[in-house]
Amino acid sequence: MTAPTDPASDPSAEAAGGPSSPATPPSSTSSLGRNSIVMAAGTAASRLGGLVRNMMLVAAIGSVGSVANAFDVANKLPNVLFAILAGGMLNAVLVPQIVKAFRAHNAQERVDKLLTIAAVGILAITAILTGAAAWVVMLYTDGWSAEQLALGTVFAYWCIPQLFFYGLYTLLGQVLNAREQFGPFMWAPVANNVVSVIGFAVFLVVFGGAPDTGINDLSEWDTPRTILLAGTATLGIVAQALVLLVPLLRSGFRWNLRLGLRGIGLRSAGAVAMWTFAAVVLEQAGVLYLTRVASAAGAAAEAGAAGVSADLVASNGAYTQALLIYLLPHSLVTVSIATALFTGISKAAQAGDTDRVRSDLSLGLRTIGVFTVFATAALVVLAGPATAFIVPTAGETGTSVIAPVLVALSFGLVPLGGMALMKWVFYAYEDGRSVFWITVPSTVALVAGLVAAQIWLPIELWVVAAGGAYALSNWITVLLRTGGLKRKLGGRLDGGRIFVLHAKAVLAAVVAGGAGWGVYQLVGGFDVLSFGSGWLFTMLSGLWVTALCGLVMLAVYVLLLRLLRVEELNGLLGPVLARLRR
Repeated sequence: MTAPTDPASDPSAEAAGGPSSPATPPSSTSSLGRNSIVMAAGTAASRLGGLVRNMMLVAAIGSVGSVANAFDVANKLPNVLFAILAGGMLNAVLVPQIVKAFRAHNAQERVDKLLTIAAVGILAITAILTGAAAWVVMLYTDGWSAEQLALGTVFAYWCIPQLFFYGLYTLLGQVLNAREQFGPFMWAPVANNVVSVIGFAVFLVVFGGAPDTGINDLSEWDTPRTILLAGTATLGIVAQALVLLVPLLRSGFRWNLRLGLRGIGLRSAGAVAMWTFAAVVLEQAGVLYLTRVASAAGAAAEAGAAGVSADLVASNGAYTQALLIYLLPHSLVTVSIATALFTGISKAAQAGDTDRVRSDLSLGLRTIGVFTVFATAALVVLAGPATAFIVPTAGETGTSVIAPVLVALSFGLVPLGGMALMKWVFYAYEDGRSVFWITVPSTVALVAGLVAAQIWLPIELWVVAAGGAYALSNWITVLLRTGGLKRKLGGRLDGGRIFVLHAKAVLAAVVAGGAGWGVYQLVGGFDVLSFGSGWLFTMLSGLWVTALCGLVMLAVYVLLLRLLRVEELNGLLGPVLARLRR
């Protein structure tokens, strides 16, 4: 129900500038390996805890219904607002200056001023937006009743203050990174998950869980429920930020409040920051319209305009659940591959070594493609059991609504991996302008797809079409970035090898998908999932069906790639096989 809480899993982070802040590299190979292991472990723990947190939240308020949609919009607002803030002021302006400040002769003074200015600015913005919560909720919704708007507004009053603590988390985390303390920033979201799991568990004990069809009778929703639910969500973000003070204080760092703009380097923030900020704002405009369309679908269904039961129409809550599952492969694998290549690409770009940039980009796109093509096939074929496994508390109704949206989103997974790596290449050349202008047609395509869905499709397909429009915008983005990088890299982009790799991977994935679908139908398909027997049985049934069919698909896919002599498979499987041998 909630938007992702870390940049790697947040789609809005794609426009925010790649790695939120390339930190100072470690001083040795051994420390690089050690830090990589710590960061990877933190990311995995955060993902696992996040899934448990999300499962309990869905158990409390459902994935469909008026309350679920109201909370989804309210709790998404600080994430959207922070994406704009991070892309403009933090990632593009302040974070690079924090890294530079530690190399200056007056490092403590500069860091103190940067942190104080940023914190005061974020606090002021948070206060203004919290006061304007009613107008912000109305901006992001369409067709809601007065009661649902009122509930969404109350949720927003509790949730928008998360914006300040998201900012504090980013600032403190980048200070730690600049001091070569990489682990705490990746592990801090675990504190959020722990607090949230405890709070949502208390909610379930005190108030019970939501029915399979969600909560639509707002007269039964009272203030204690609101405070416990939304207060828990915000308290988790507070914990995520404040826990970073522990390693900072232990390391001897002290933050002294100092105001002043002189001598902190903000004037050096050039046009890249401006174009980065503009691209983020434009992308979030598309997200805003998508949110309004999803809210309108839910409102129309509840008003009886859909001609089907309202709980069978996907709205904001269902879209967020589908997005969470869709982003898992990207955040767990694709981001790791792209991040590993980013440092080399950045150094090569600064040195004017175009051939090295082209070679690393090609390697990254081909390696990522091997994974994302298979992940697309797996999500399309196994959307139902995967949803039952990852969000078992959604129940049969929620799963049947979420799965089609997930299928539509999945067709944008291949370009998502490519466009993330390509964007980082643009930023390696300090070219934010191209990123912005490419964002224009992709956002227009997203909005156009949403408008077309509202005009020509039945209400129950609006959010499914939103997933398809999002996927289409990804393809437009990656194609336009391909053209832009081809011009930037001397008219060549190793396109032949990249195309052949993807063609082979698609062929193997189609055959593997057919095999997986056959096994899925053989074991009973959607009907074999244990809905109605409790969330644990639902999770276990989703697990064994996903595992069985997924392993069949993987075996067929790897075998065919071997027969097709796809060498990039070794780069993807090599580290895993080496660890298994040890």
